[in-house]
Amino acid sequence: MADITPEQAGIALEAAERARHQVAEEVGLPRGYWWSMAAGWILLGVLGSLASPWLAGAATLAFGMGHAVLASRLLDGRRRTGQVRVSRTVAGRRVPLIVIGMLLVLVVVTIAAALALDADGAEHAGIWAAVPVAAVIGFGGPEMLRVLRRWARA
Repeated sequence: MADITPEQAGIALEAAERARHQVAEEVGLPRGYWWSMAAGWILLGVLGSLASPWLAGAATLAFGMGHAVLASRLLDGRRRTGQVRVSRTVAGRRVPLIVIGMLLVLVVVTIAAALALDADGAEHAGIWAAVPVAAVIGFGGPEMLRVLRRWARA
């Protein structure tokens, strides 16, 4: 260690910080999480349009409880793959808040689209509103989370 110059130490520290940043960029949720969320979104849209209000309400509650159980294990973003589990300091503490905020915005978008479609006279407005939002969740969930993490510096 005594043979290391200050410049070499600085270069080594910069390399370590770049590696930590690269690992932090990989923090997220498994792809299956996003597709499960998208499938549930469509199912709720179908039930909301075709089933009784009681069944749709019960399904929404069950979906919310199921998501809460699943999310409690995955939402910290530290276990995106089975090969790596990063520390909480690298993952950041804001990932759960970002995911929940993102999902709340998507709920509002779905409701607004369904109300607009219903006002326009569309049949099964809930389904038509849920499908594009589910596609955004399934195809773009990880990318949206990555961008939001960057914006929130999380």
